Order: sequence, then C-alpha cells, then structure tokens
Amino acid sequence: MQENYVISILGRQKVDGETGEIEVTTLGNYVRKGANRYIVYKEYDAEEPSLAPRTSILKLEGGNKMTLIRGGGDKTRLILESGKRHLCQYDTGFGSMTVGVFTESLQSKLTDQGGSVDISYTLDVNSNLSSFNELHITVKEAGTADRP
Repeated sequence: MQENYVISILGRQKVDGETGEIEVTTLGNYVRKGANRYIVYKEYDAEEPSLAPRTSILKLEGGNKMTLIRGGGDKTRLILESGKRHLCQYDTGFGSMTVGVFTESLQSKLTDQGGSVDISYTLDVNSNLSSFNELHITVKEAGTADRP
C-alpha cells in the first residue's frame, strides 16, 4: 500500500453525560474507484505493540454513506448512512456483538485531492442507547499537509 496521504481522525463519544475524545493521525492511502472513495490506513494497538497492525478501510459511497471495515482478524463492519439505522457487527477484542448505528448526519467534502468528512451518529445495544458519537476525518496529500 502506498501511504501518500495524511489521515487525521478526531472522535468524540458521549456516554452517561461524560465526553471522551481520541485523535489519530497516520499515513494511509486515498483512492477513487468509480463513484466510491476509499480511505485506507493501519491501526496499531498502543496497549499491545507486539500485535500486528490492523487495516481499516473507510468506503464512501456518494455523499451520504460510509462503511467502516476493519481487518486483522476481527469482524467489525459499521455502516453509517445519513438518516438511517443499520445493525452492524462490532468486535470488542473480547468478542463480537451486534450494535445499532443511527447516523444523524454525514457530510462529505471530499474531492480527488482530499478533504473532510463529518459524521454524527448514535450506537445502541439491544435497542438501548449506548453513546452519541462524532467523527471528523481529514485527508490531505502528504506533501501538502501543512498548506492551508
């Protein structure tokens, strides 16, 4: 995989009135195939550095649907589609479970050169609200990461 893009992901999660935030910046790949765009990057486990990295793929279909597919042995596949709820597989590391994902909004400002995606969604387990979530993803060519 040619890692020629800087991919930044800022995630916020609200659970029981508490907010957590995580930010990841890594090198990856960004390509367009037909009407779809793919953001591909590797995730490393900070708690278990000896584990092999997992490949994550964000597949954007049009401007209102994104599927997260995580490889490396787990079975995570989340479908985020604006205004819709999907039942999805999520691997916790201790086992796989089915979660409901309702996407309140998905706004893509991606072009062939990069751009951003903003997503707001909820997760539920057994139809009980688990968390409110926001993702802000930016994609920039590695040589242009510091340009405005």
